[in-house]
Amino acid sequence: MSKVGIMGGTFNPIHMAHLILAESAYEQLQLDKILIMPSKKPPHKLHEPIVSDHHRKEMVKLAIEGNPHFELSLMELEREGITYTADTLRQLAKDFPENEYYFILGWDSLQQIEKWRDPDVILRLSHIVAAGRYRSPKDKIEQQAHHLEEMYHGKIHLLEIPNMDLSSEMLREHIKEGKSIRYYVPNQVAQYIQEHGLYKD
Repeated sequence: MSKVGIMGGTFNPIHMAHLILAESAYEQLQLDKILIMPSKKPPHKLHEPIVSDHHRKEMVKLAIEGNPHFELSLMELEREGITYTADTLRQLAKDFPENEYYFILGWDSLQQIEKWRDPDVILRLSHIVAAGRYRSPKDKIEQQAHHLEEMYHGKIHLLEIPNMDLSSEMLREHIKEGKSIRYYVPNQVAQYIQEHGLYKD
């Protein structure tokens, strides 16, 4: 049985905190690989300006280039309609039942997961791997993890990662304001954003 991590998100754009979170999960949970999976239309971001699927896919490819245990998955980008994690896990469980899945997310998502579609399915079909954002209260994270394990009989793993208060929204604002995003994203991603004039309006 392979232990497969799933790192989902709009990646609008992908940045260093995404990559550090995924790499930390790979190392600390001894995963075999991690699927970096751009989402098409997440329900909580329907009104957020998102650059094209093509641009997000290309930025992810550039960001993970050279990392043998990261793999780009187009599963959600190629599925029409709104993107629901439960649907993705159902499909993966059907197509690759031999794998054990580890769904990687941040503290903010861990707080909201019960509001997602079919949280019982998500916790039944995957381990949840969570990390706190900068200044996230450790006791609240542990309390939420315990609640989810009790309520859904799920398996929650809490990662130890560096504090990084970094978001795609912040980077989009930096670009609009003409500020540098150097060291916030891989160099190739920064060059791609500049070459294609992304996020300037």
